[in-house]
Amino acid sequence: MAISFTPSQRAAAIGVAAAVLLVGAFAAGAGLDGSTPAAASAPAGSQAVLTGQATGGSGARVTVTGTGNVTGTPNQLVLSMGVQTNGASVSTALARANRAVRGVTAALTRTGVRAADIQTSGLSIQPNYGSSPLPDGYGVSESIQVTLRNLGTAGSQISDAVRAGGNATVVDGVSLNLSDNGSLLAAARARAVADARTKAAQYARALGQPLGALVTMSEQSPVQQFPVFNGLATPAAGRAVPVHPGTQQVSVTVTAVFALA
Repeated sequence: MAISFTPSQRAAAIGVAAAVLLVGAFAAGAGLDGSTPAAASAPAGSQAVLTGQATGGSGARVTVTGTGNVTGTPNQLVLSMGVQTNGASVSTALARANRAVRGVTAALTRTGVRAADIQTSGLSIQPNYGSSPLPDGYGVSESIQVTLRNLGTAGSQISDAVRAGGNATVVDGVSLNLSDNGSLLAAARARAVADARTKAAQYARALGQPLGALVTMSEQSPVQQFPVFNGLATPAAGRAVPVHPGTQQVSVTVTAVFALA
């Protein structure tokens, strides 16, 4: 028996067939790798990079940075000072400067500063001009750098050196530092590594995967802050310059790559 369709029935049949074909094509495309793609993102402001597929055993890795900070008390003071003199001639100005700097160094050695801790750091000879295009005198500057290894006596040593140089004395600045920061660096490195591992574990938990072994680790140059105080005032006679060591921070930053098991 022949079956006939009206125009409206024929249009409905064509629409159903097209829908079946479209659903089949979508199912075939979604089943190519047997999985549905998933997107993951790290928390805002984090310092982590995820590489590889986010599936166990497929070589996924997470890269994080870790920072360790420790503080210590400075035990050494480096003094930058010198003398400035003037004279009608170069020889006169230089002789005055030499005399003044010898007095400064003698005062330092008398108070216990080793000769090896006193170093010449600069010499300058410049003409002085007034209203004439010809020089009306000359100025000489001599500078030294002194390492004071005992902060308990450093204030008295500075005071004695300044008095010995008299009005020719110039102090450019002082810096307090740690002569041996090896133990502080070791502690900072341990904290940096622990910080990196903690961050990596947090990302692994967020991804629902166990944290694997460390793959690589690198360290940035350790940073140590040296407080500098400029413009040290000339102390009154018989008074030591007050020295306050405070604290100093040593910081280490590492970059670590961990596998995701």
